[in-house]
Formats: sequence, structure tokens, C-alpha cells
Amino acid sequence: MTARSHIPQQPPSAPHPRVGAHTLGEPAAPTGRPVARLSDYRNAEGAMPELRRPELSSREVEVLLAWLAAESKEEAAAALFISASTVSTHLARIRAKYSGVGREAPTKAHLLARALQDGYTSLDRW
Repeated sequence: MTARSHIPQQPPSAPHPRVGAHTLGEPAAPTGRPVARLSDYRNAEGAMPELRRPELSSREVEVLLAWLAAESKEEAAAALFISASTVSTHLARIRAKYSGVGREAPTKAHLLARALQDGYTSLDRW
């Protein structure tokens, strides 16, 4: 069963529902696709899969959190008294470590999510 197979199909003559309209109790995201639910990520026993956590050094965590709090790499670099290219190098290594454990983090939002999931920061701090 594919992720889209549970979406009810409209007859060809029916008008197209507006974006964001709910069909048969299924909430729709702005893209028209069904909203992901926590249960979509649970295994057969109902437990969440074990997330593999990469081994980030304390300096990598420090740089990551400074960059997440900053508007730019240059701002994070100035706060840490390092160059922007050093910040970029640390971020590239952090992303590579997450990729190595099967948890891609290509964007700043992904890295914030990973930092929250792995306990490097909390929502209270932000």
C-alpha cells in the first residue's frame, strides 16, 4: 500500500476540491497530500524506531548551536572568534555525521530538528 493509495479519488466530472479542504476526515497539507502522522513512523509493535545519534564533539555542538542562533555563518563565527569558513567546515562535518547514521540534515531547519531530537538543545532555549 503506497502513501497515496488511501486518498479517495474524485470522479472525473466532480469539481476539484480547494487546496486545504478536508476529504472524509483526512486532513490535507497545503500541497494537497495527507498530513504525516506519528503513527506513520511507528513500527508494527507501536514503538518508535531507535534513532541513531552521531558522535558530535563538544566543539561541533557549540558551533552548531551558535549557528542556529545566528542570522548567518559570519555572525556565528564572530561570536565564537573563528572564521566563517571554519563554521562551514564544522557544519559540513556535522551533516556528514548525520548522513552516516541515516538521518540526513541538508538544511538549517533539519539541523535544528536533529539537535532537538538528540538533546543538544531544547525548545525552552529558543
